[in-house]
Amino acid sequence: MSLKTNVTYYPAMPSAFKEKLLSDDFVITSEISPPKGVDVSSAFEEAGLIKDYVDAFNVTDNQRAVMRMSPLAMGHLLKEQGLDVIMQFTCRDRNRLALQSDLLGAYAMGMENVCIMSGDYPTKGDNPGAKPVYDLDSVQLLGAMNRLEEGYDIAGNPLESSPSFTKGAVCNTEPDQPLQLMKLEKKAHMGIDFFQTQAVYDIGHFETFMDSISHMDVPVLAGLIPLKSAHMARFMNEKIPGIRVGDELIARMESSTDPAEEGLLICAEQIRELRKVCRGIHLMPIGHYSHITALFEMAGLHEKN
Repeated sequence: MSLKTNVTYYPAMPSAFKEKLLSDDFVITSEISPPKGVDVSSAFEEAGLIKDYVDAFNVTDNQRAVMRMSPLAMGHLLKEQGLDVIMQFTCRDRNRLALQSDLLGAYAMGMENVCIMSGDYPTKGDNPGAKPVYDLDSVQLLGAMNRLEEGYDIAGNPLESSPSFTKGAVCNTEPDQPLQLMKLEKKAHMGIDFFQTQAVYDIGHFETFMDSISHMDVPVLAGLIPLKSAHMARFMNEKIPGIRVGDELIARMESSTDPAEEGLLICAEQIRELRKVCRGIHLMPIGHYSHITALFEMAGLHEKN
């Protein structure tokens, strides 16, 4: 007796998320982190709070090198809830065999949207003794995905059937970093469908970055992390490469009687400005999901459909 599956994929058809990228709509994505355990109820609850405003959810892959449930499992469970997902794949934890294997598995389960990144070094996470892999870098992995779409693995062996991904990558927003821009150009040449950036706090600086990559013609979703305190802003300045919170914003946070509310107001102001500059935003709430609906309303964003 043959087995039946509920999974159907149409390699020639774009995903709902890709259709959004190709439309004139302002695209909104947000992160969901798998649990550090087996109970996914908190992740479901967080996604449920904002799902009506978001086009797709990035499922993080051992974010900041902290061990969590497999993003493949979490993504599949969210997909079963009717949500569009973007699978994050880091080059840190898998060799080329595992990366290609998981990419095929994700596609077979209906998850064609993928965002590639190198991944933080293990010493930054909660298992500092873990050995990093980095068998492929992010550009090489995008090349491997192209080969899978052509019907071959990275070694040139033919596949029995091939996927069709919506491919994304992450980037910092430093227009004065020539090596960074060279790497972005390499990613763009790999036929990438979108970029998601590190958190943006200086819109003028971001506009300069957008001008510097305008020739690449790739949709850009600007990263946003709502500030909760001046301490958080200083911490990110010190610890997270590519993030720079200006003194003016830190002063606003320090002088506010409600720093969390002030952080949402700042973020809403940024969203209104970013709507004039790029194709969308990528929100990283960091446990702040219950306030995000209010943020969207402050920014003049409305429920989808």
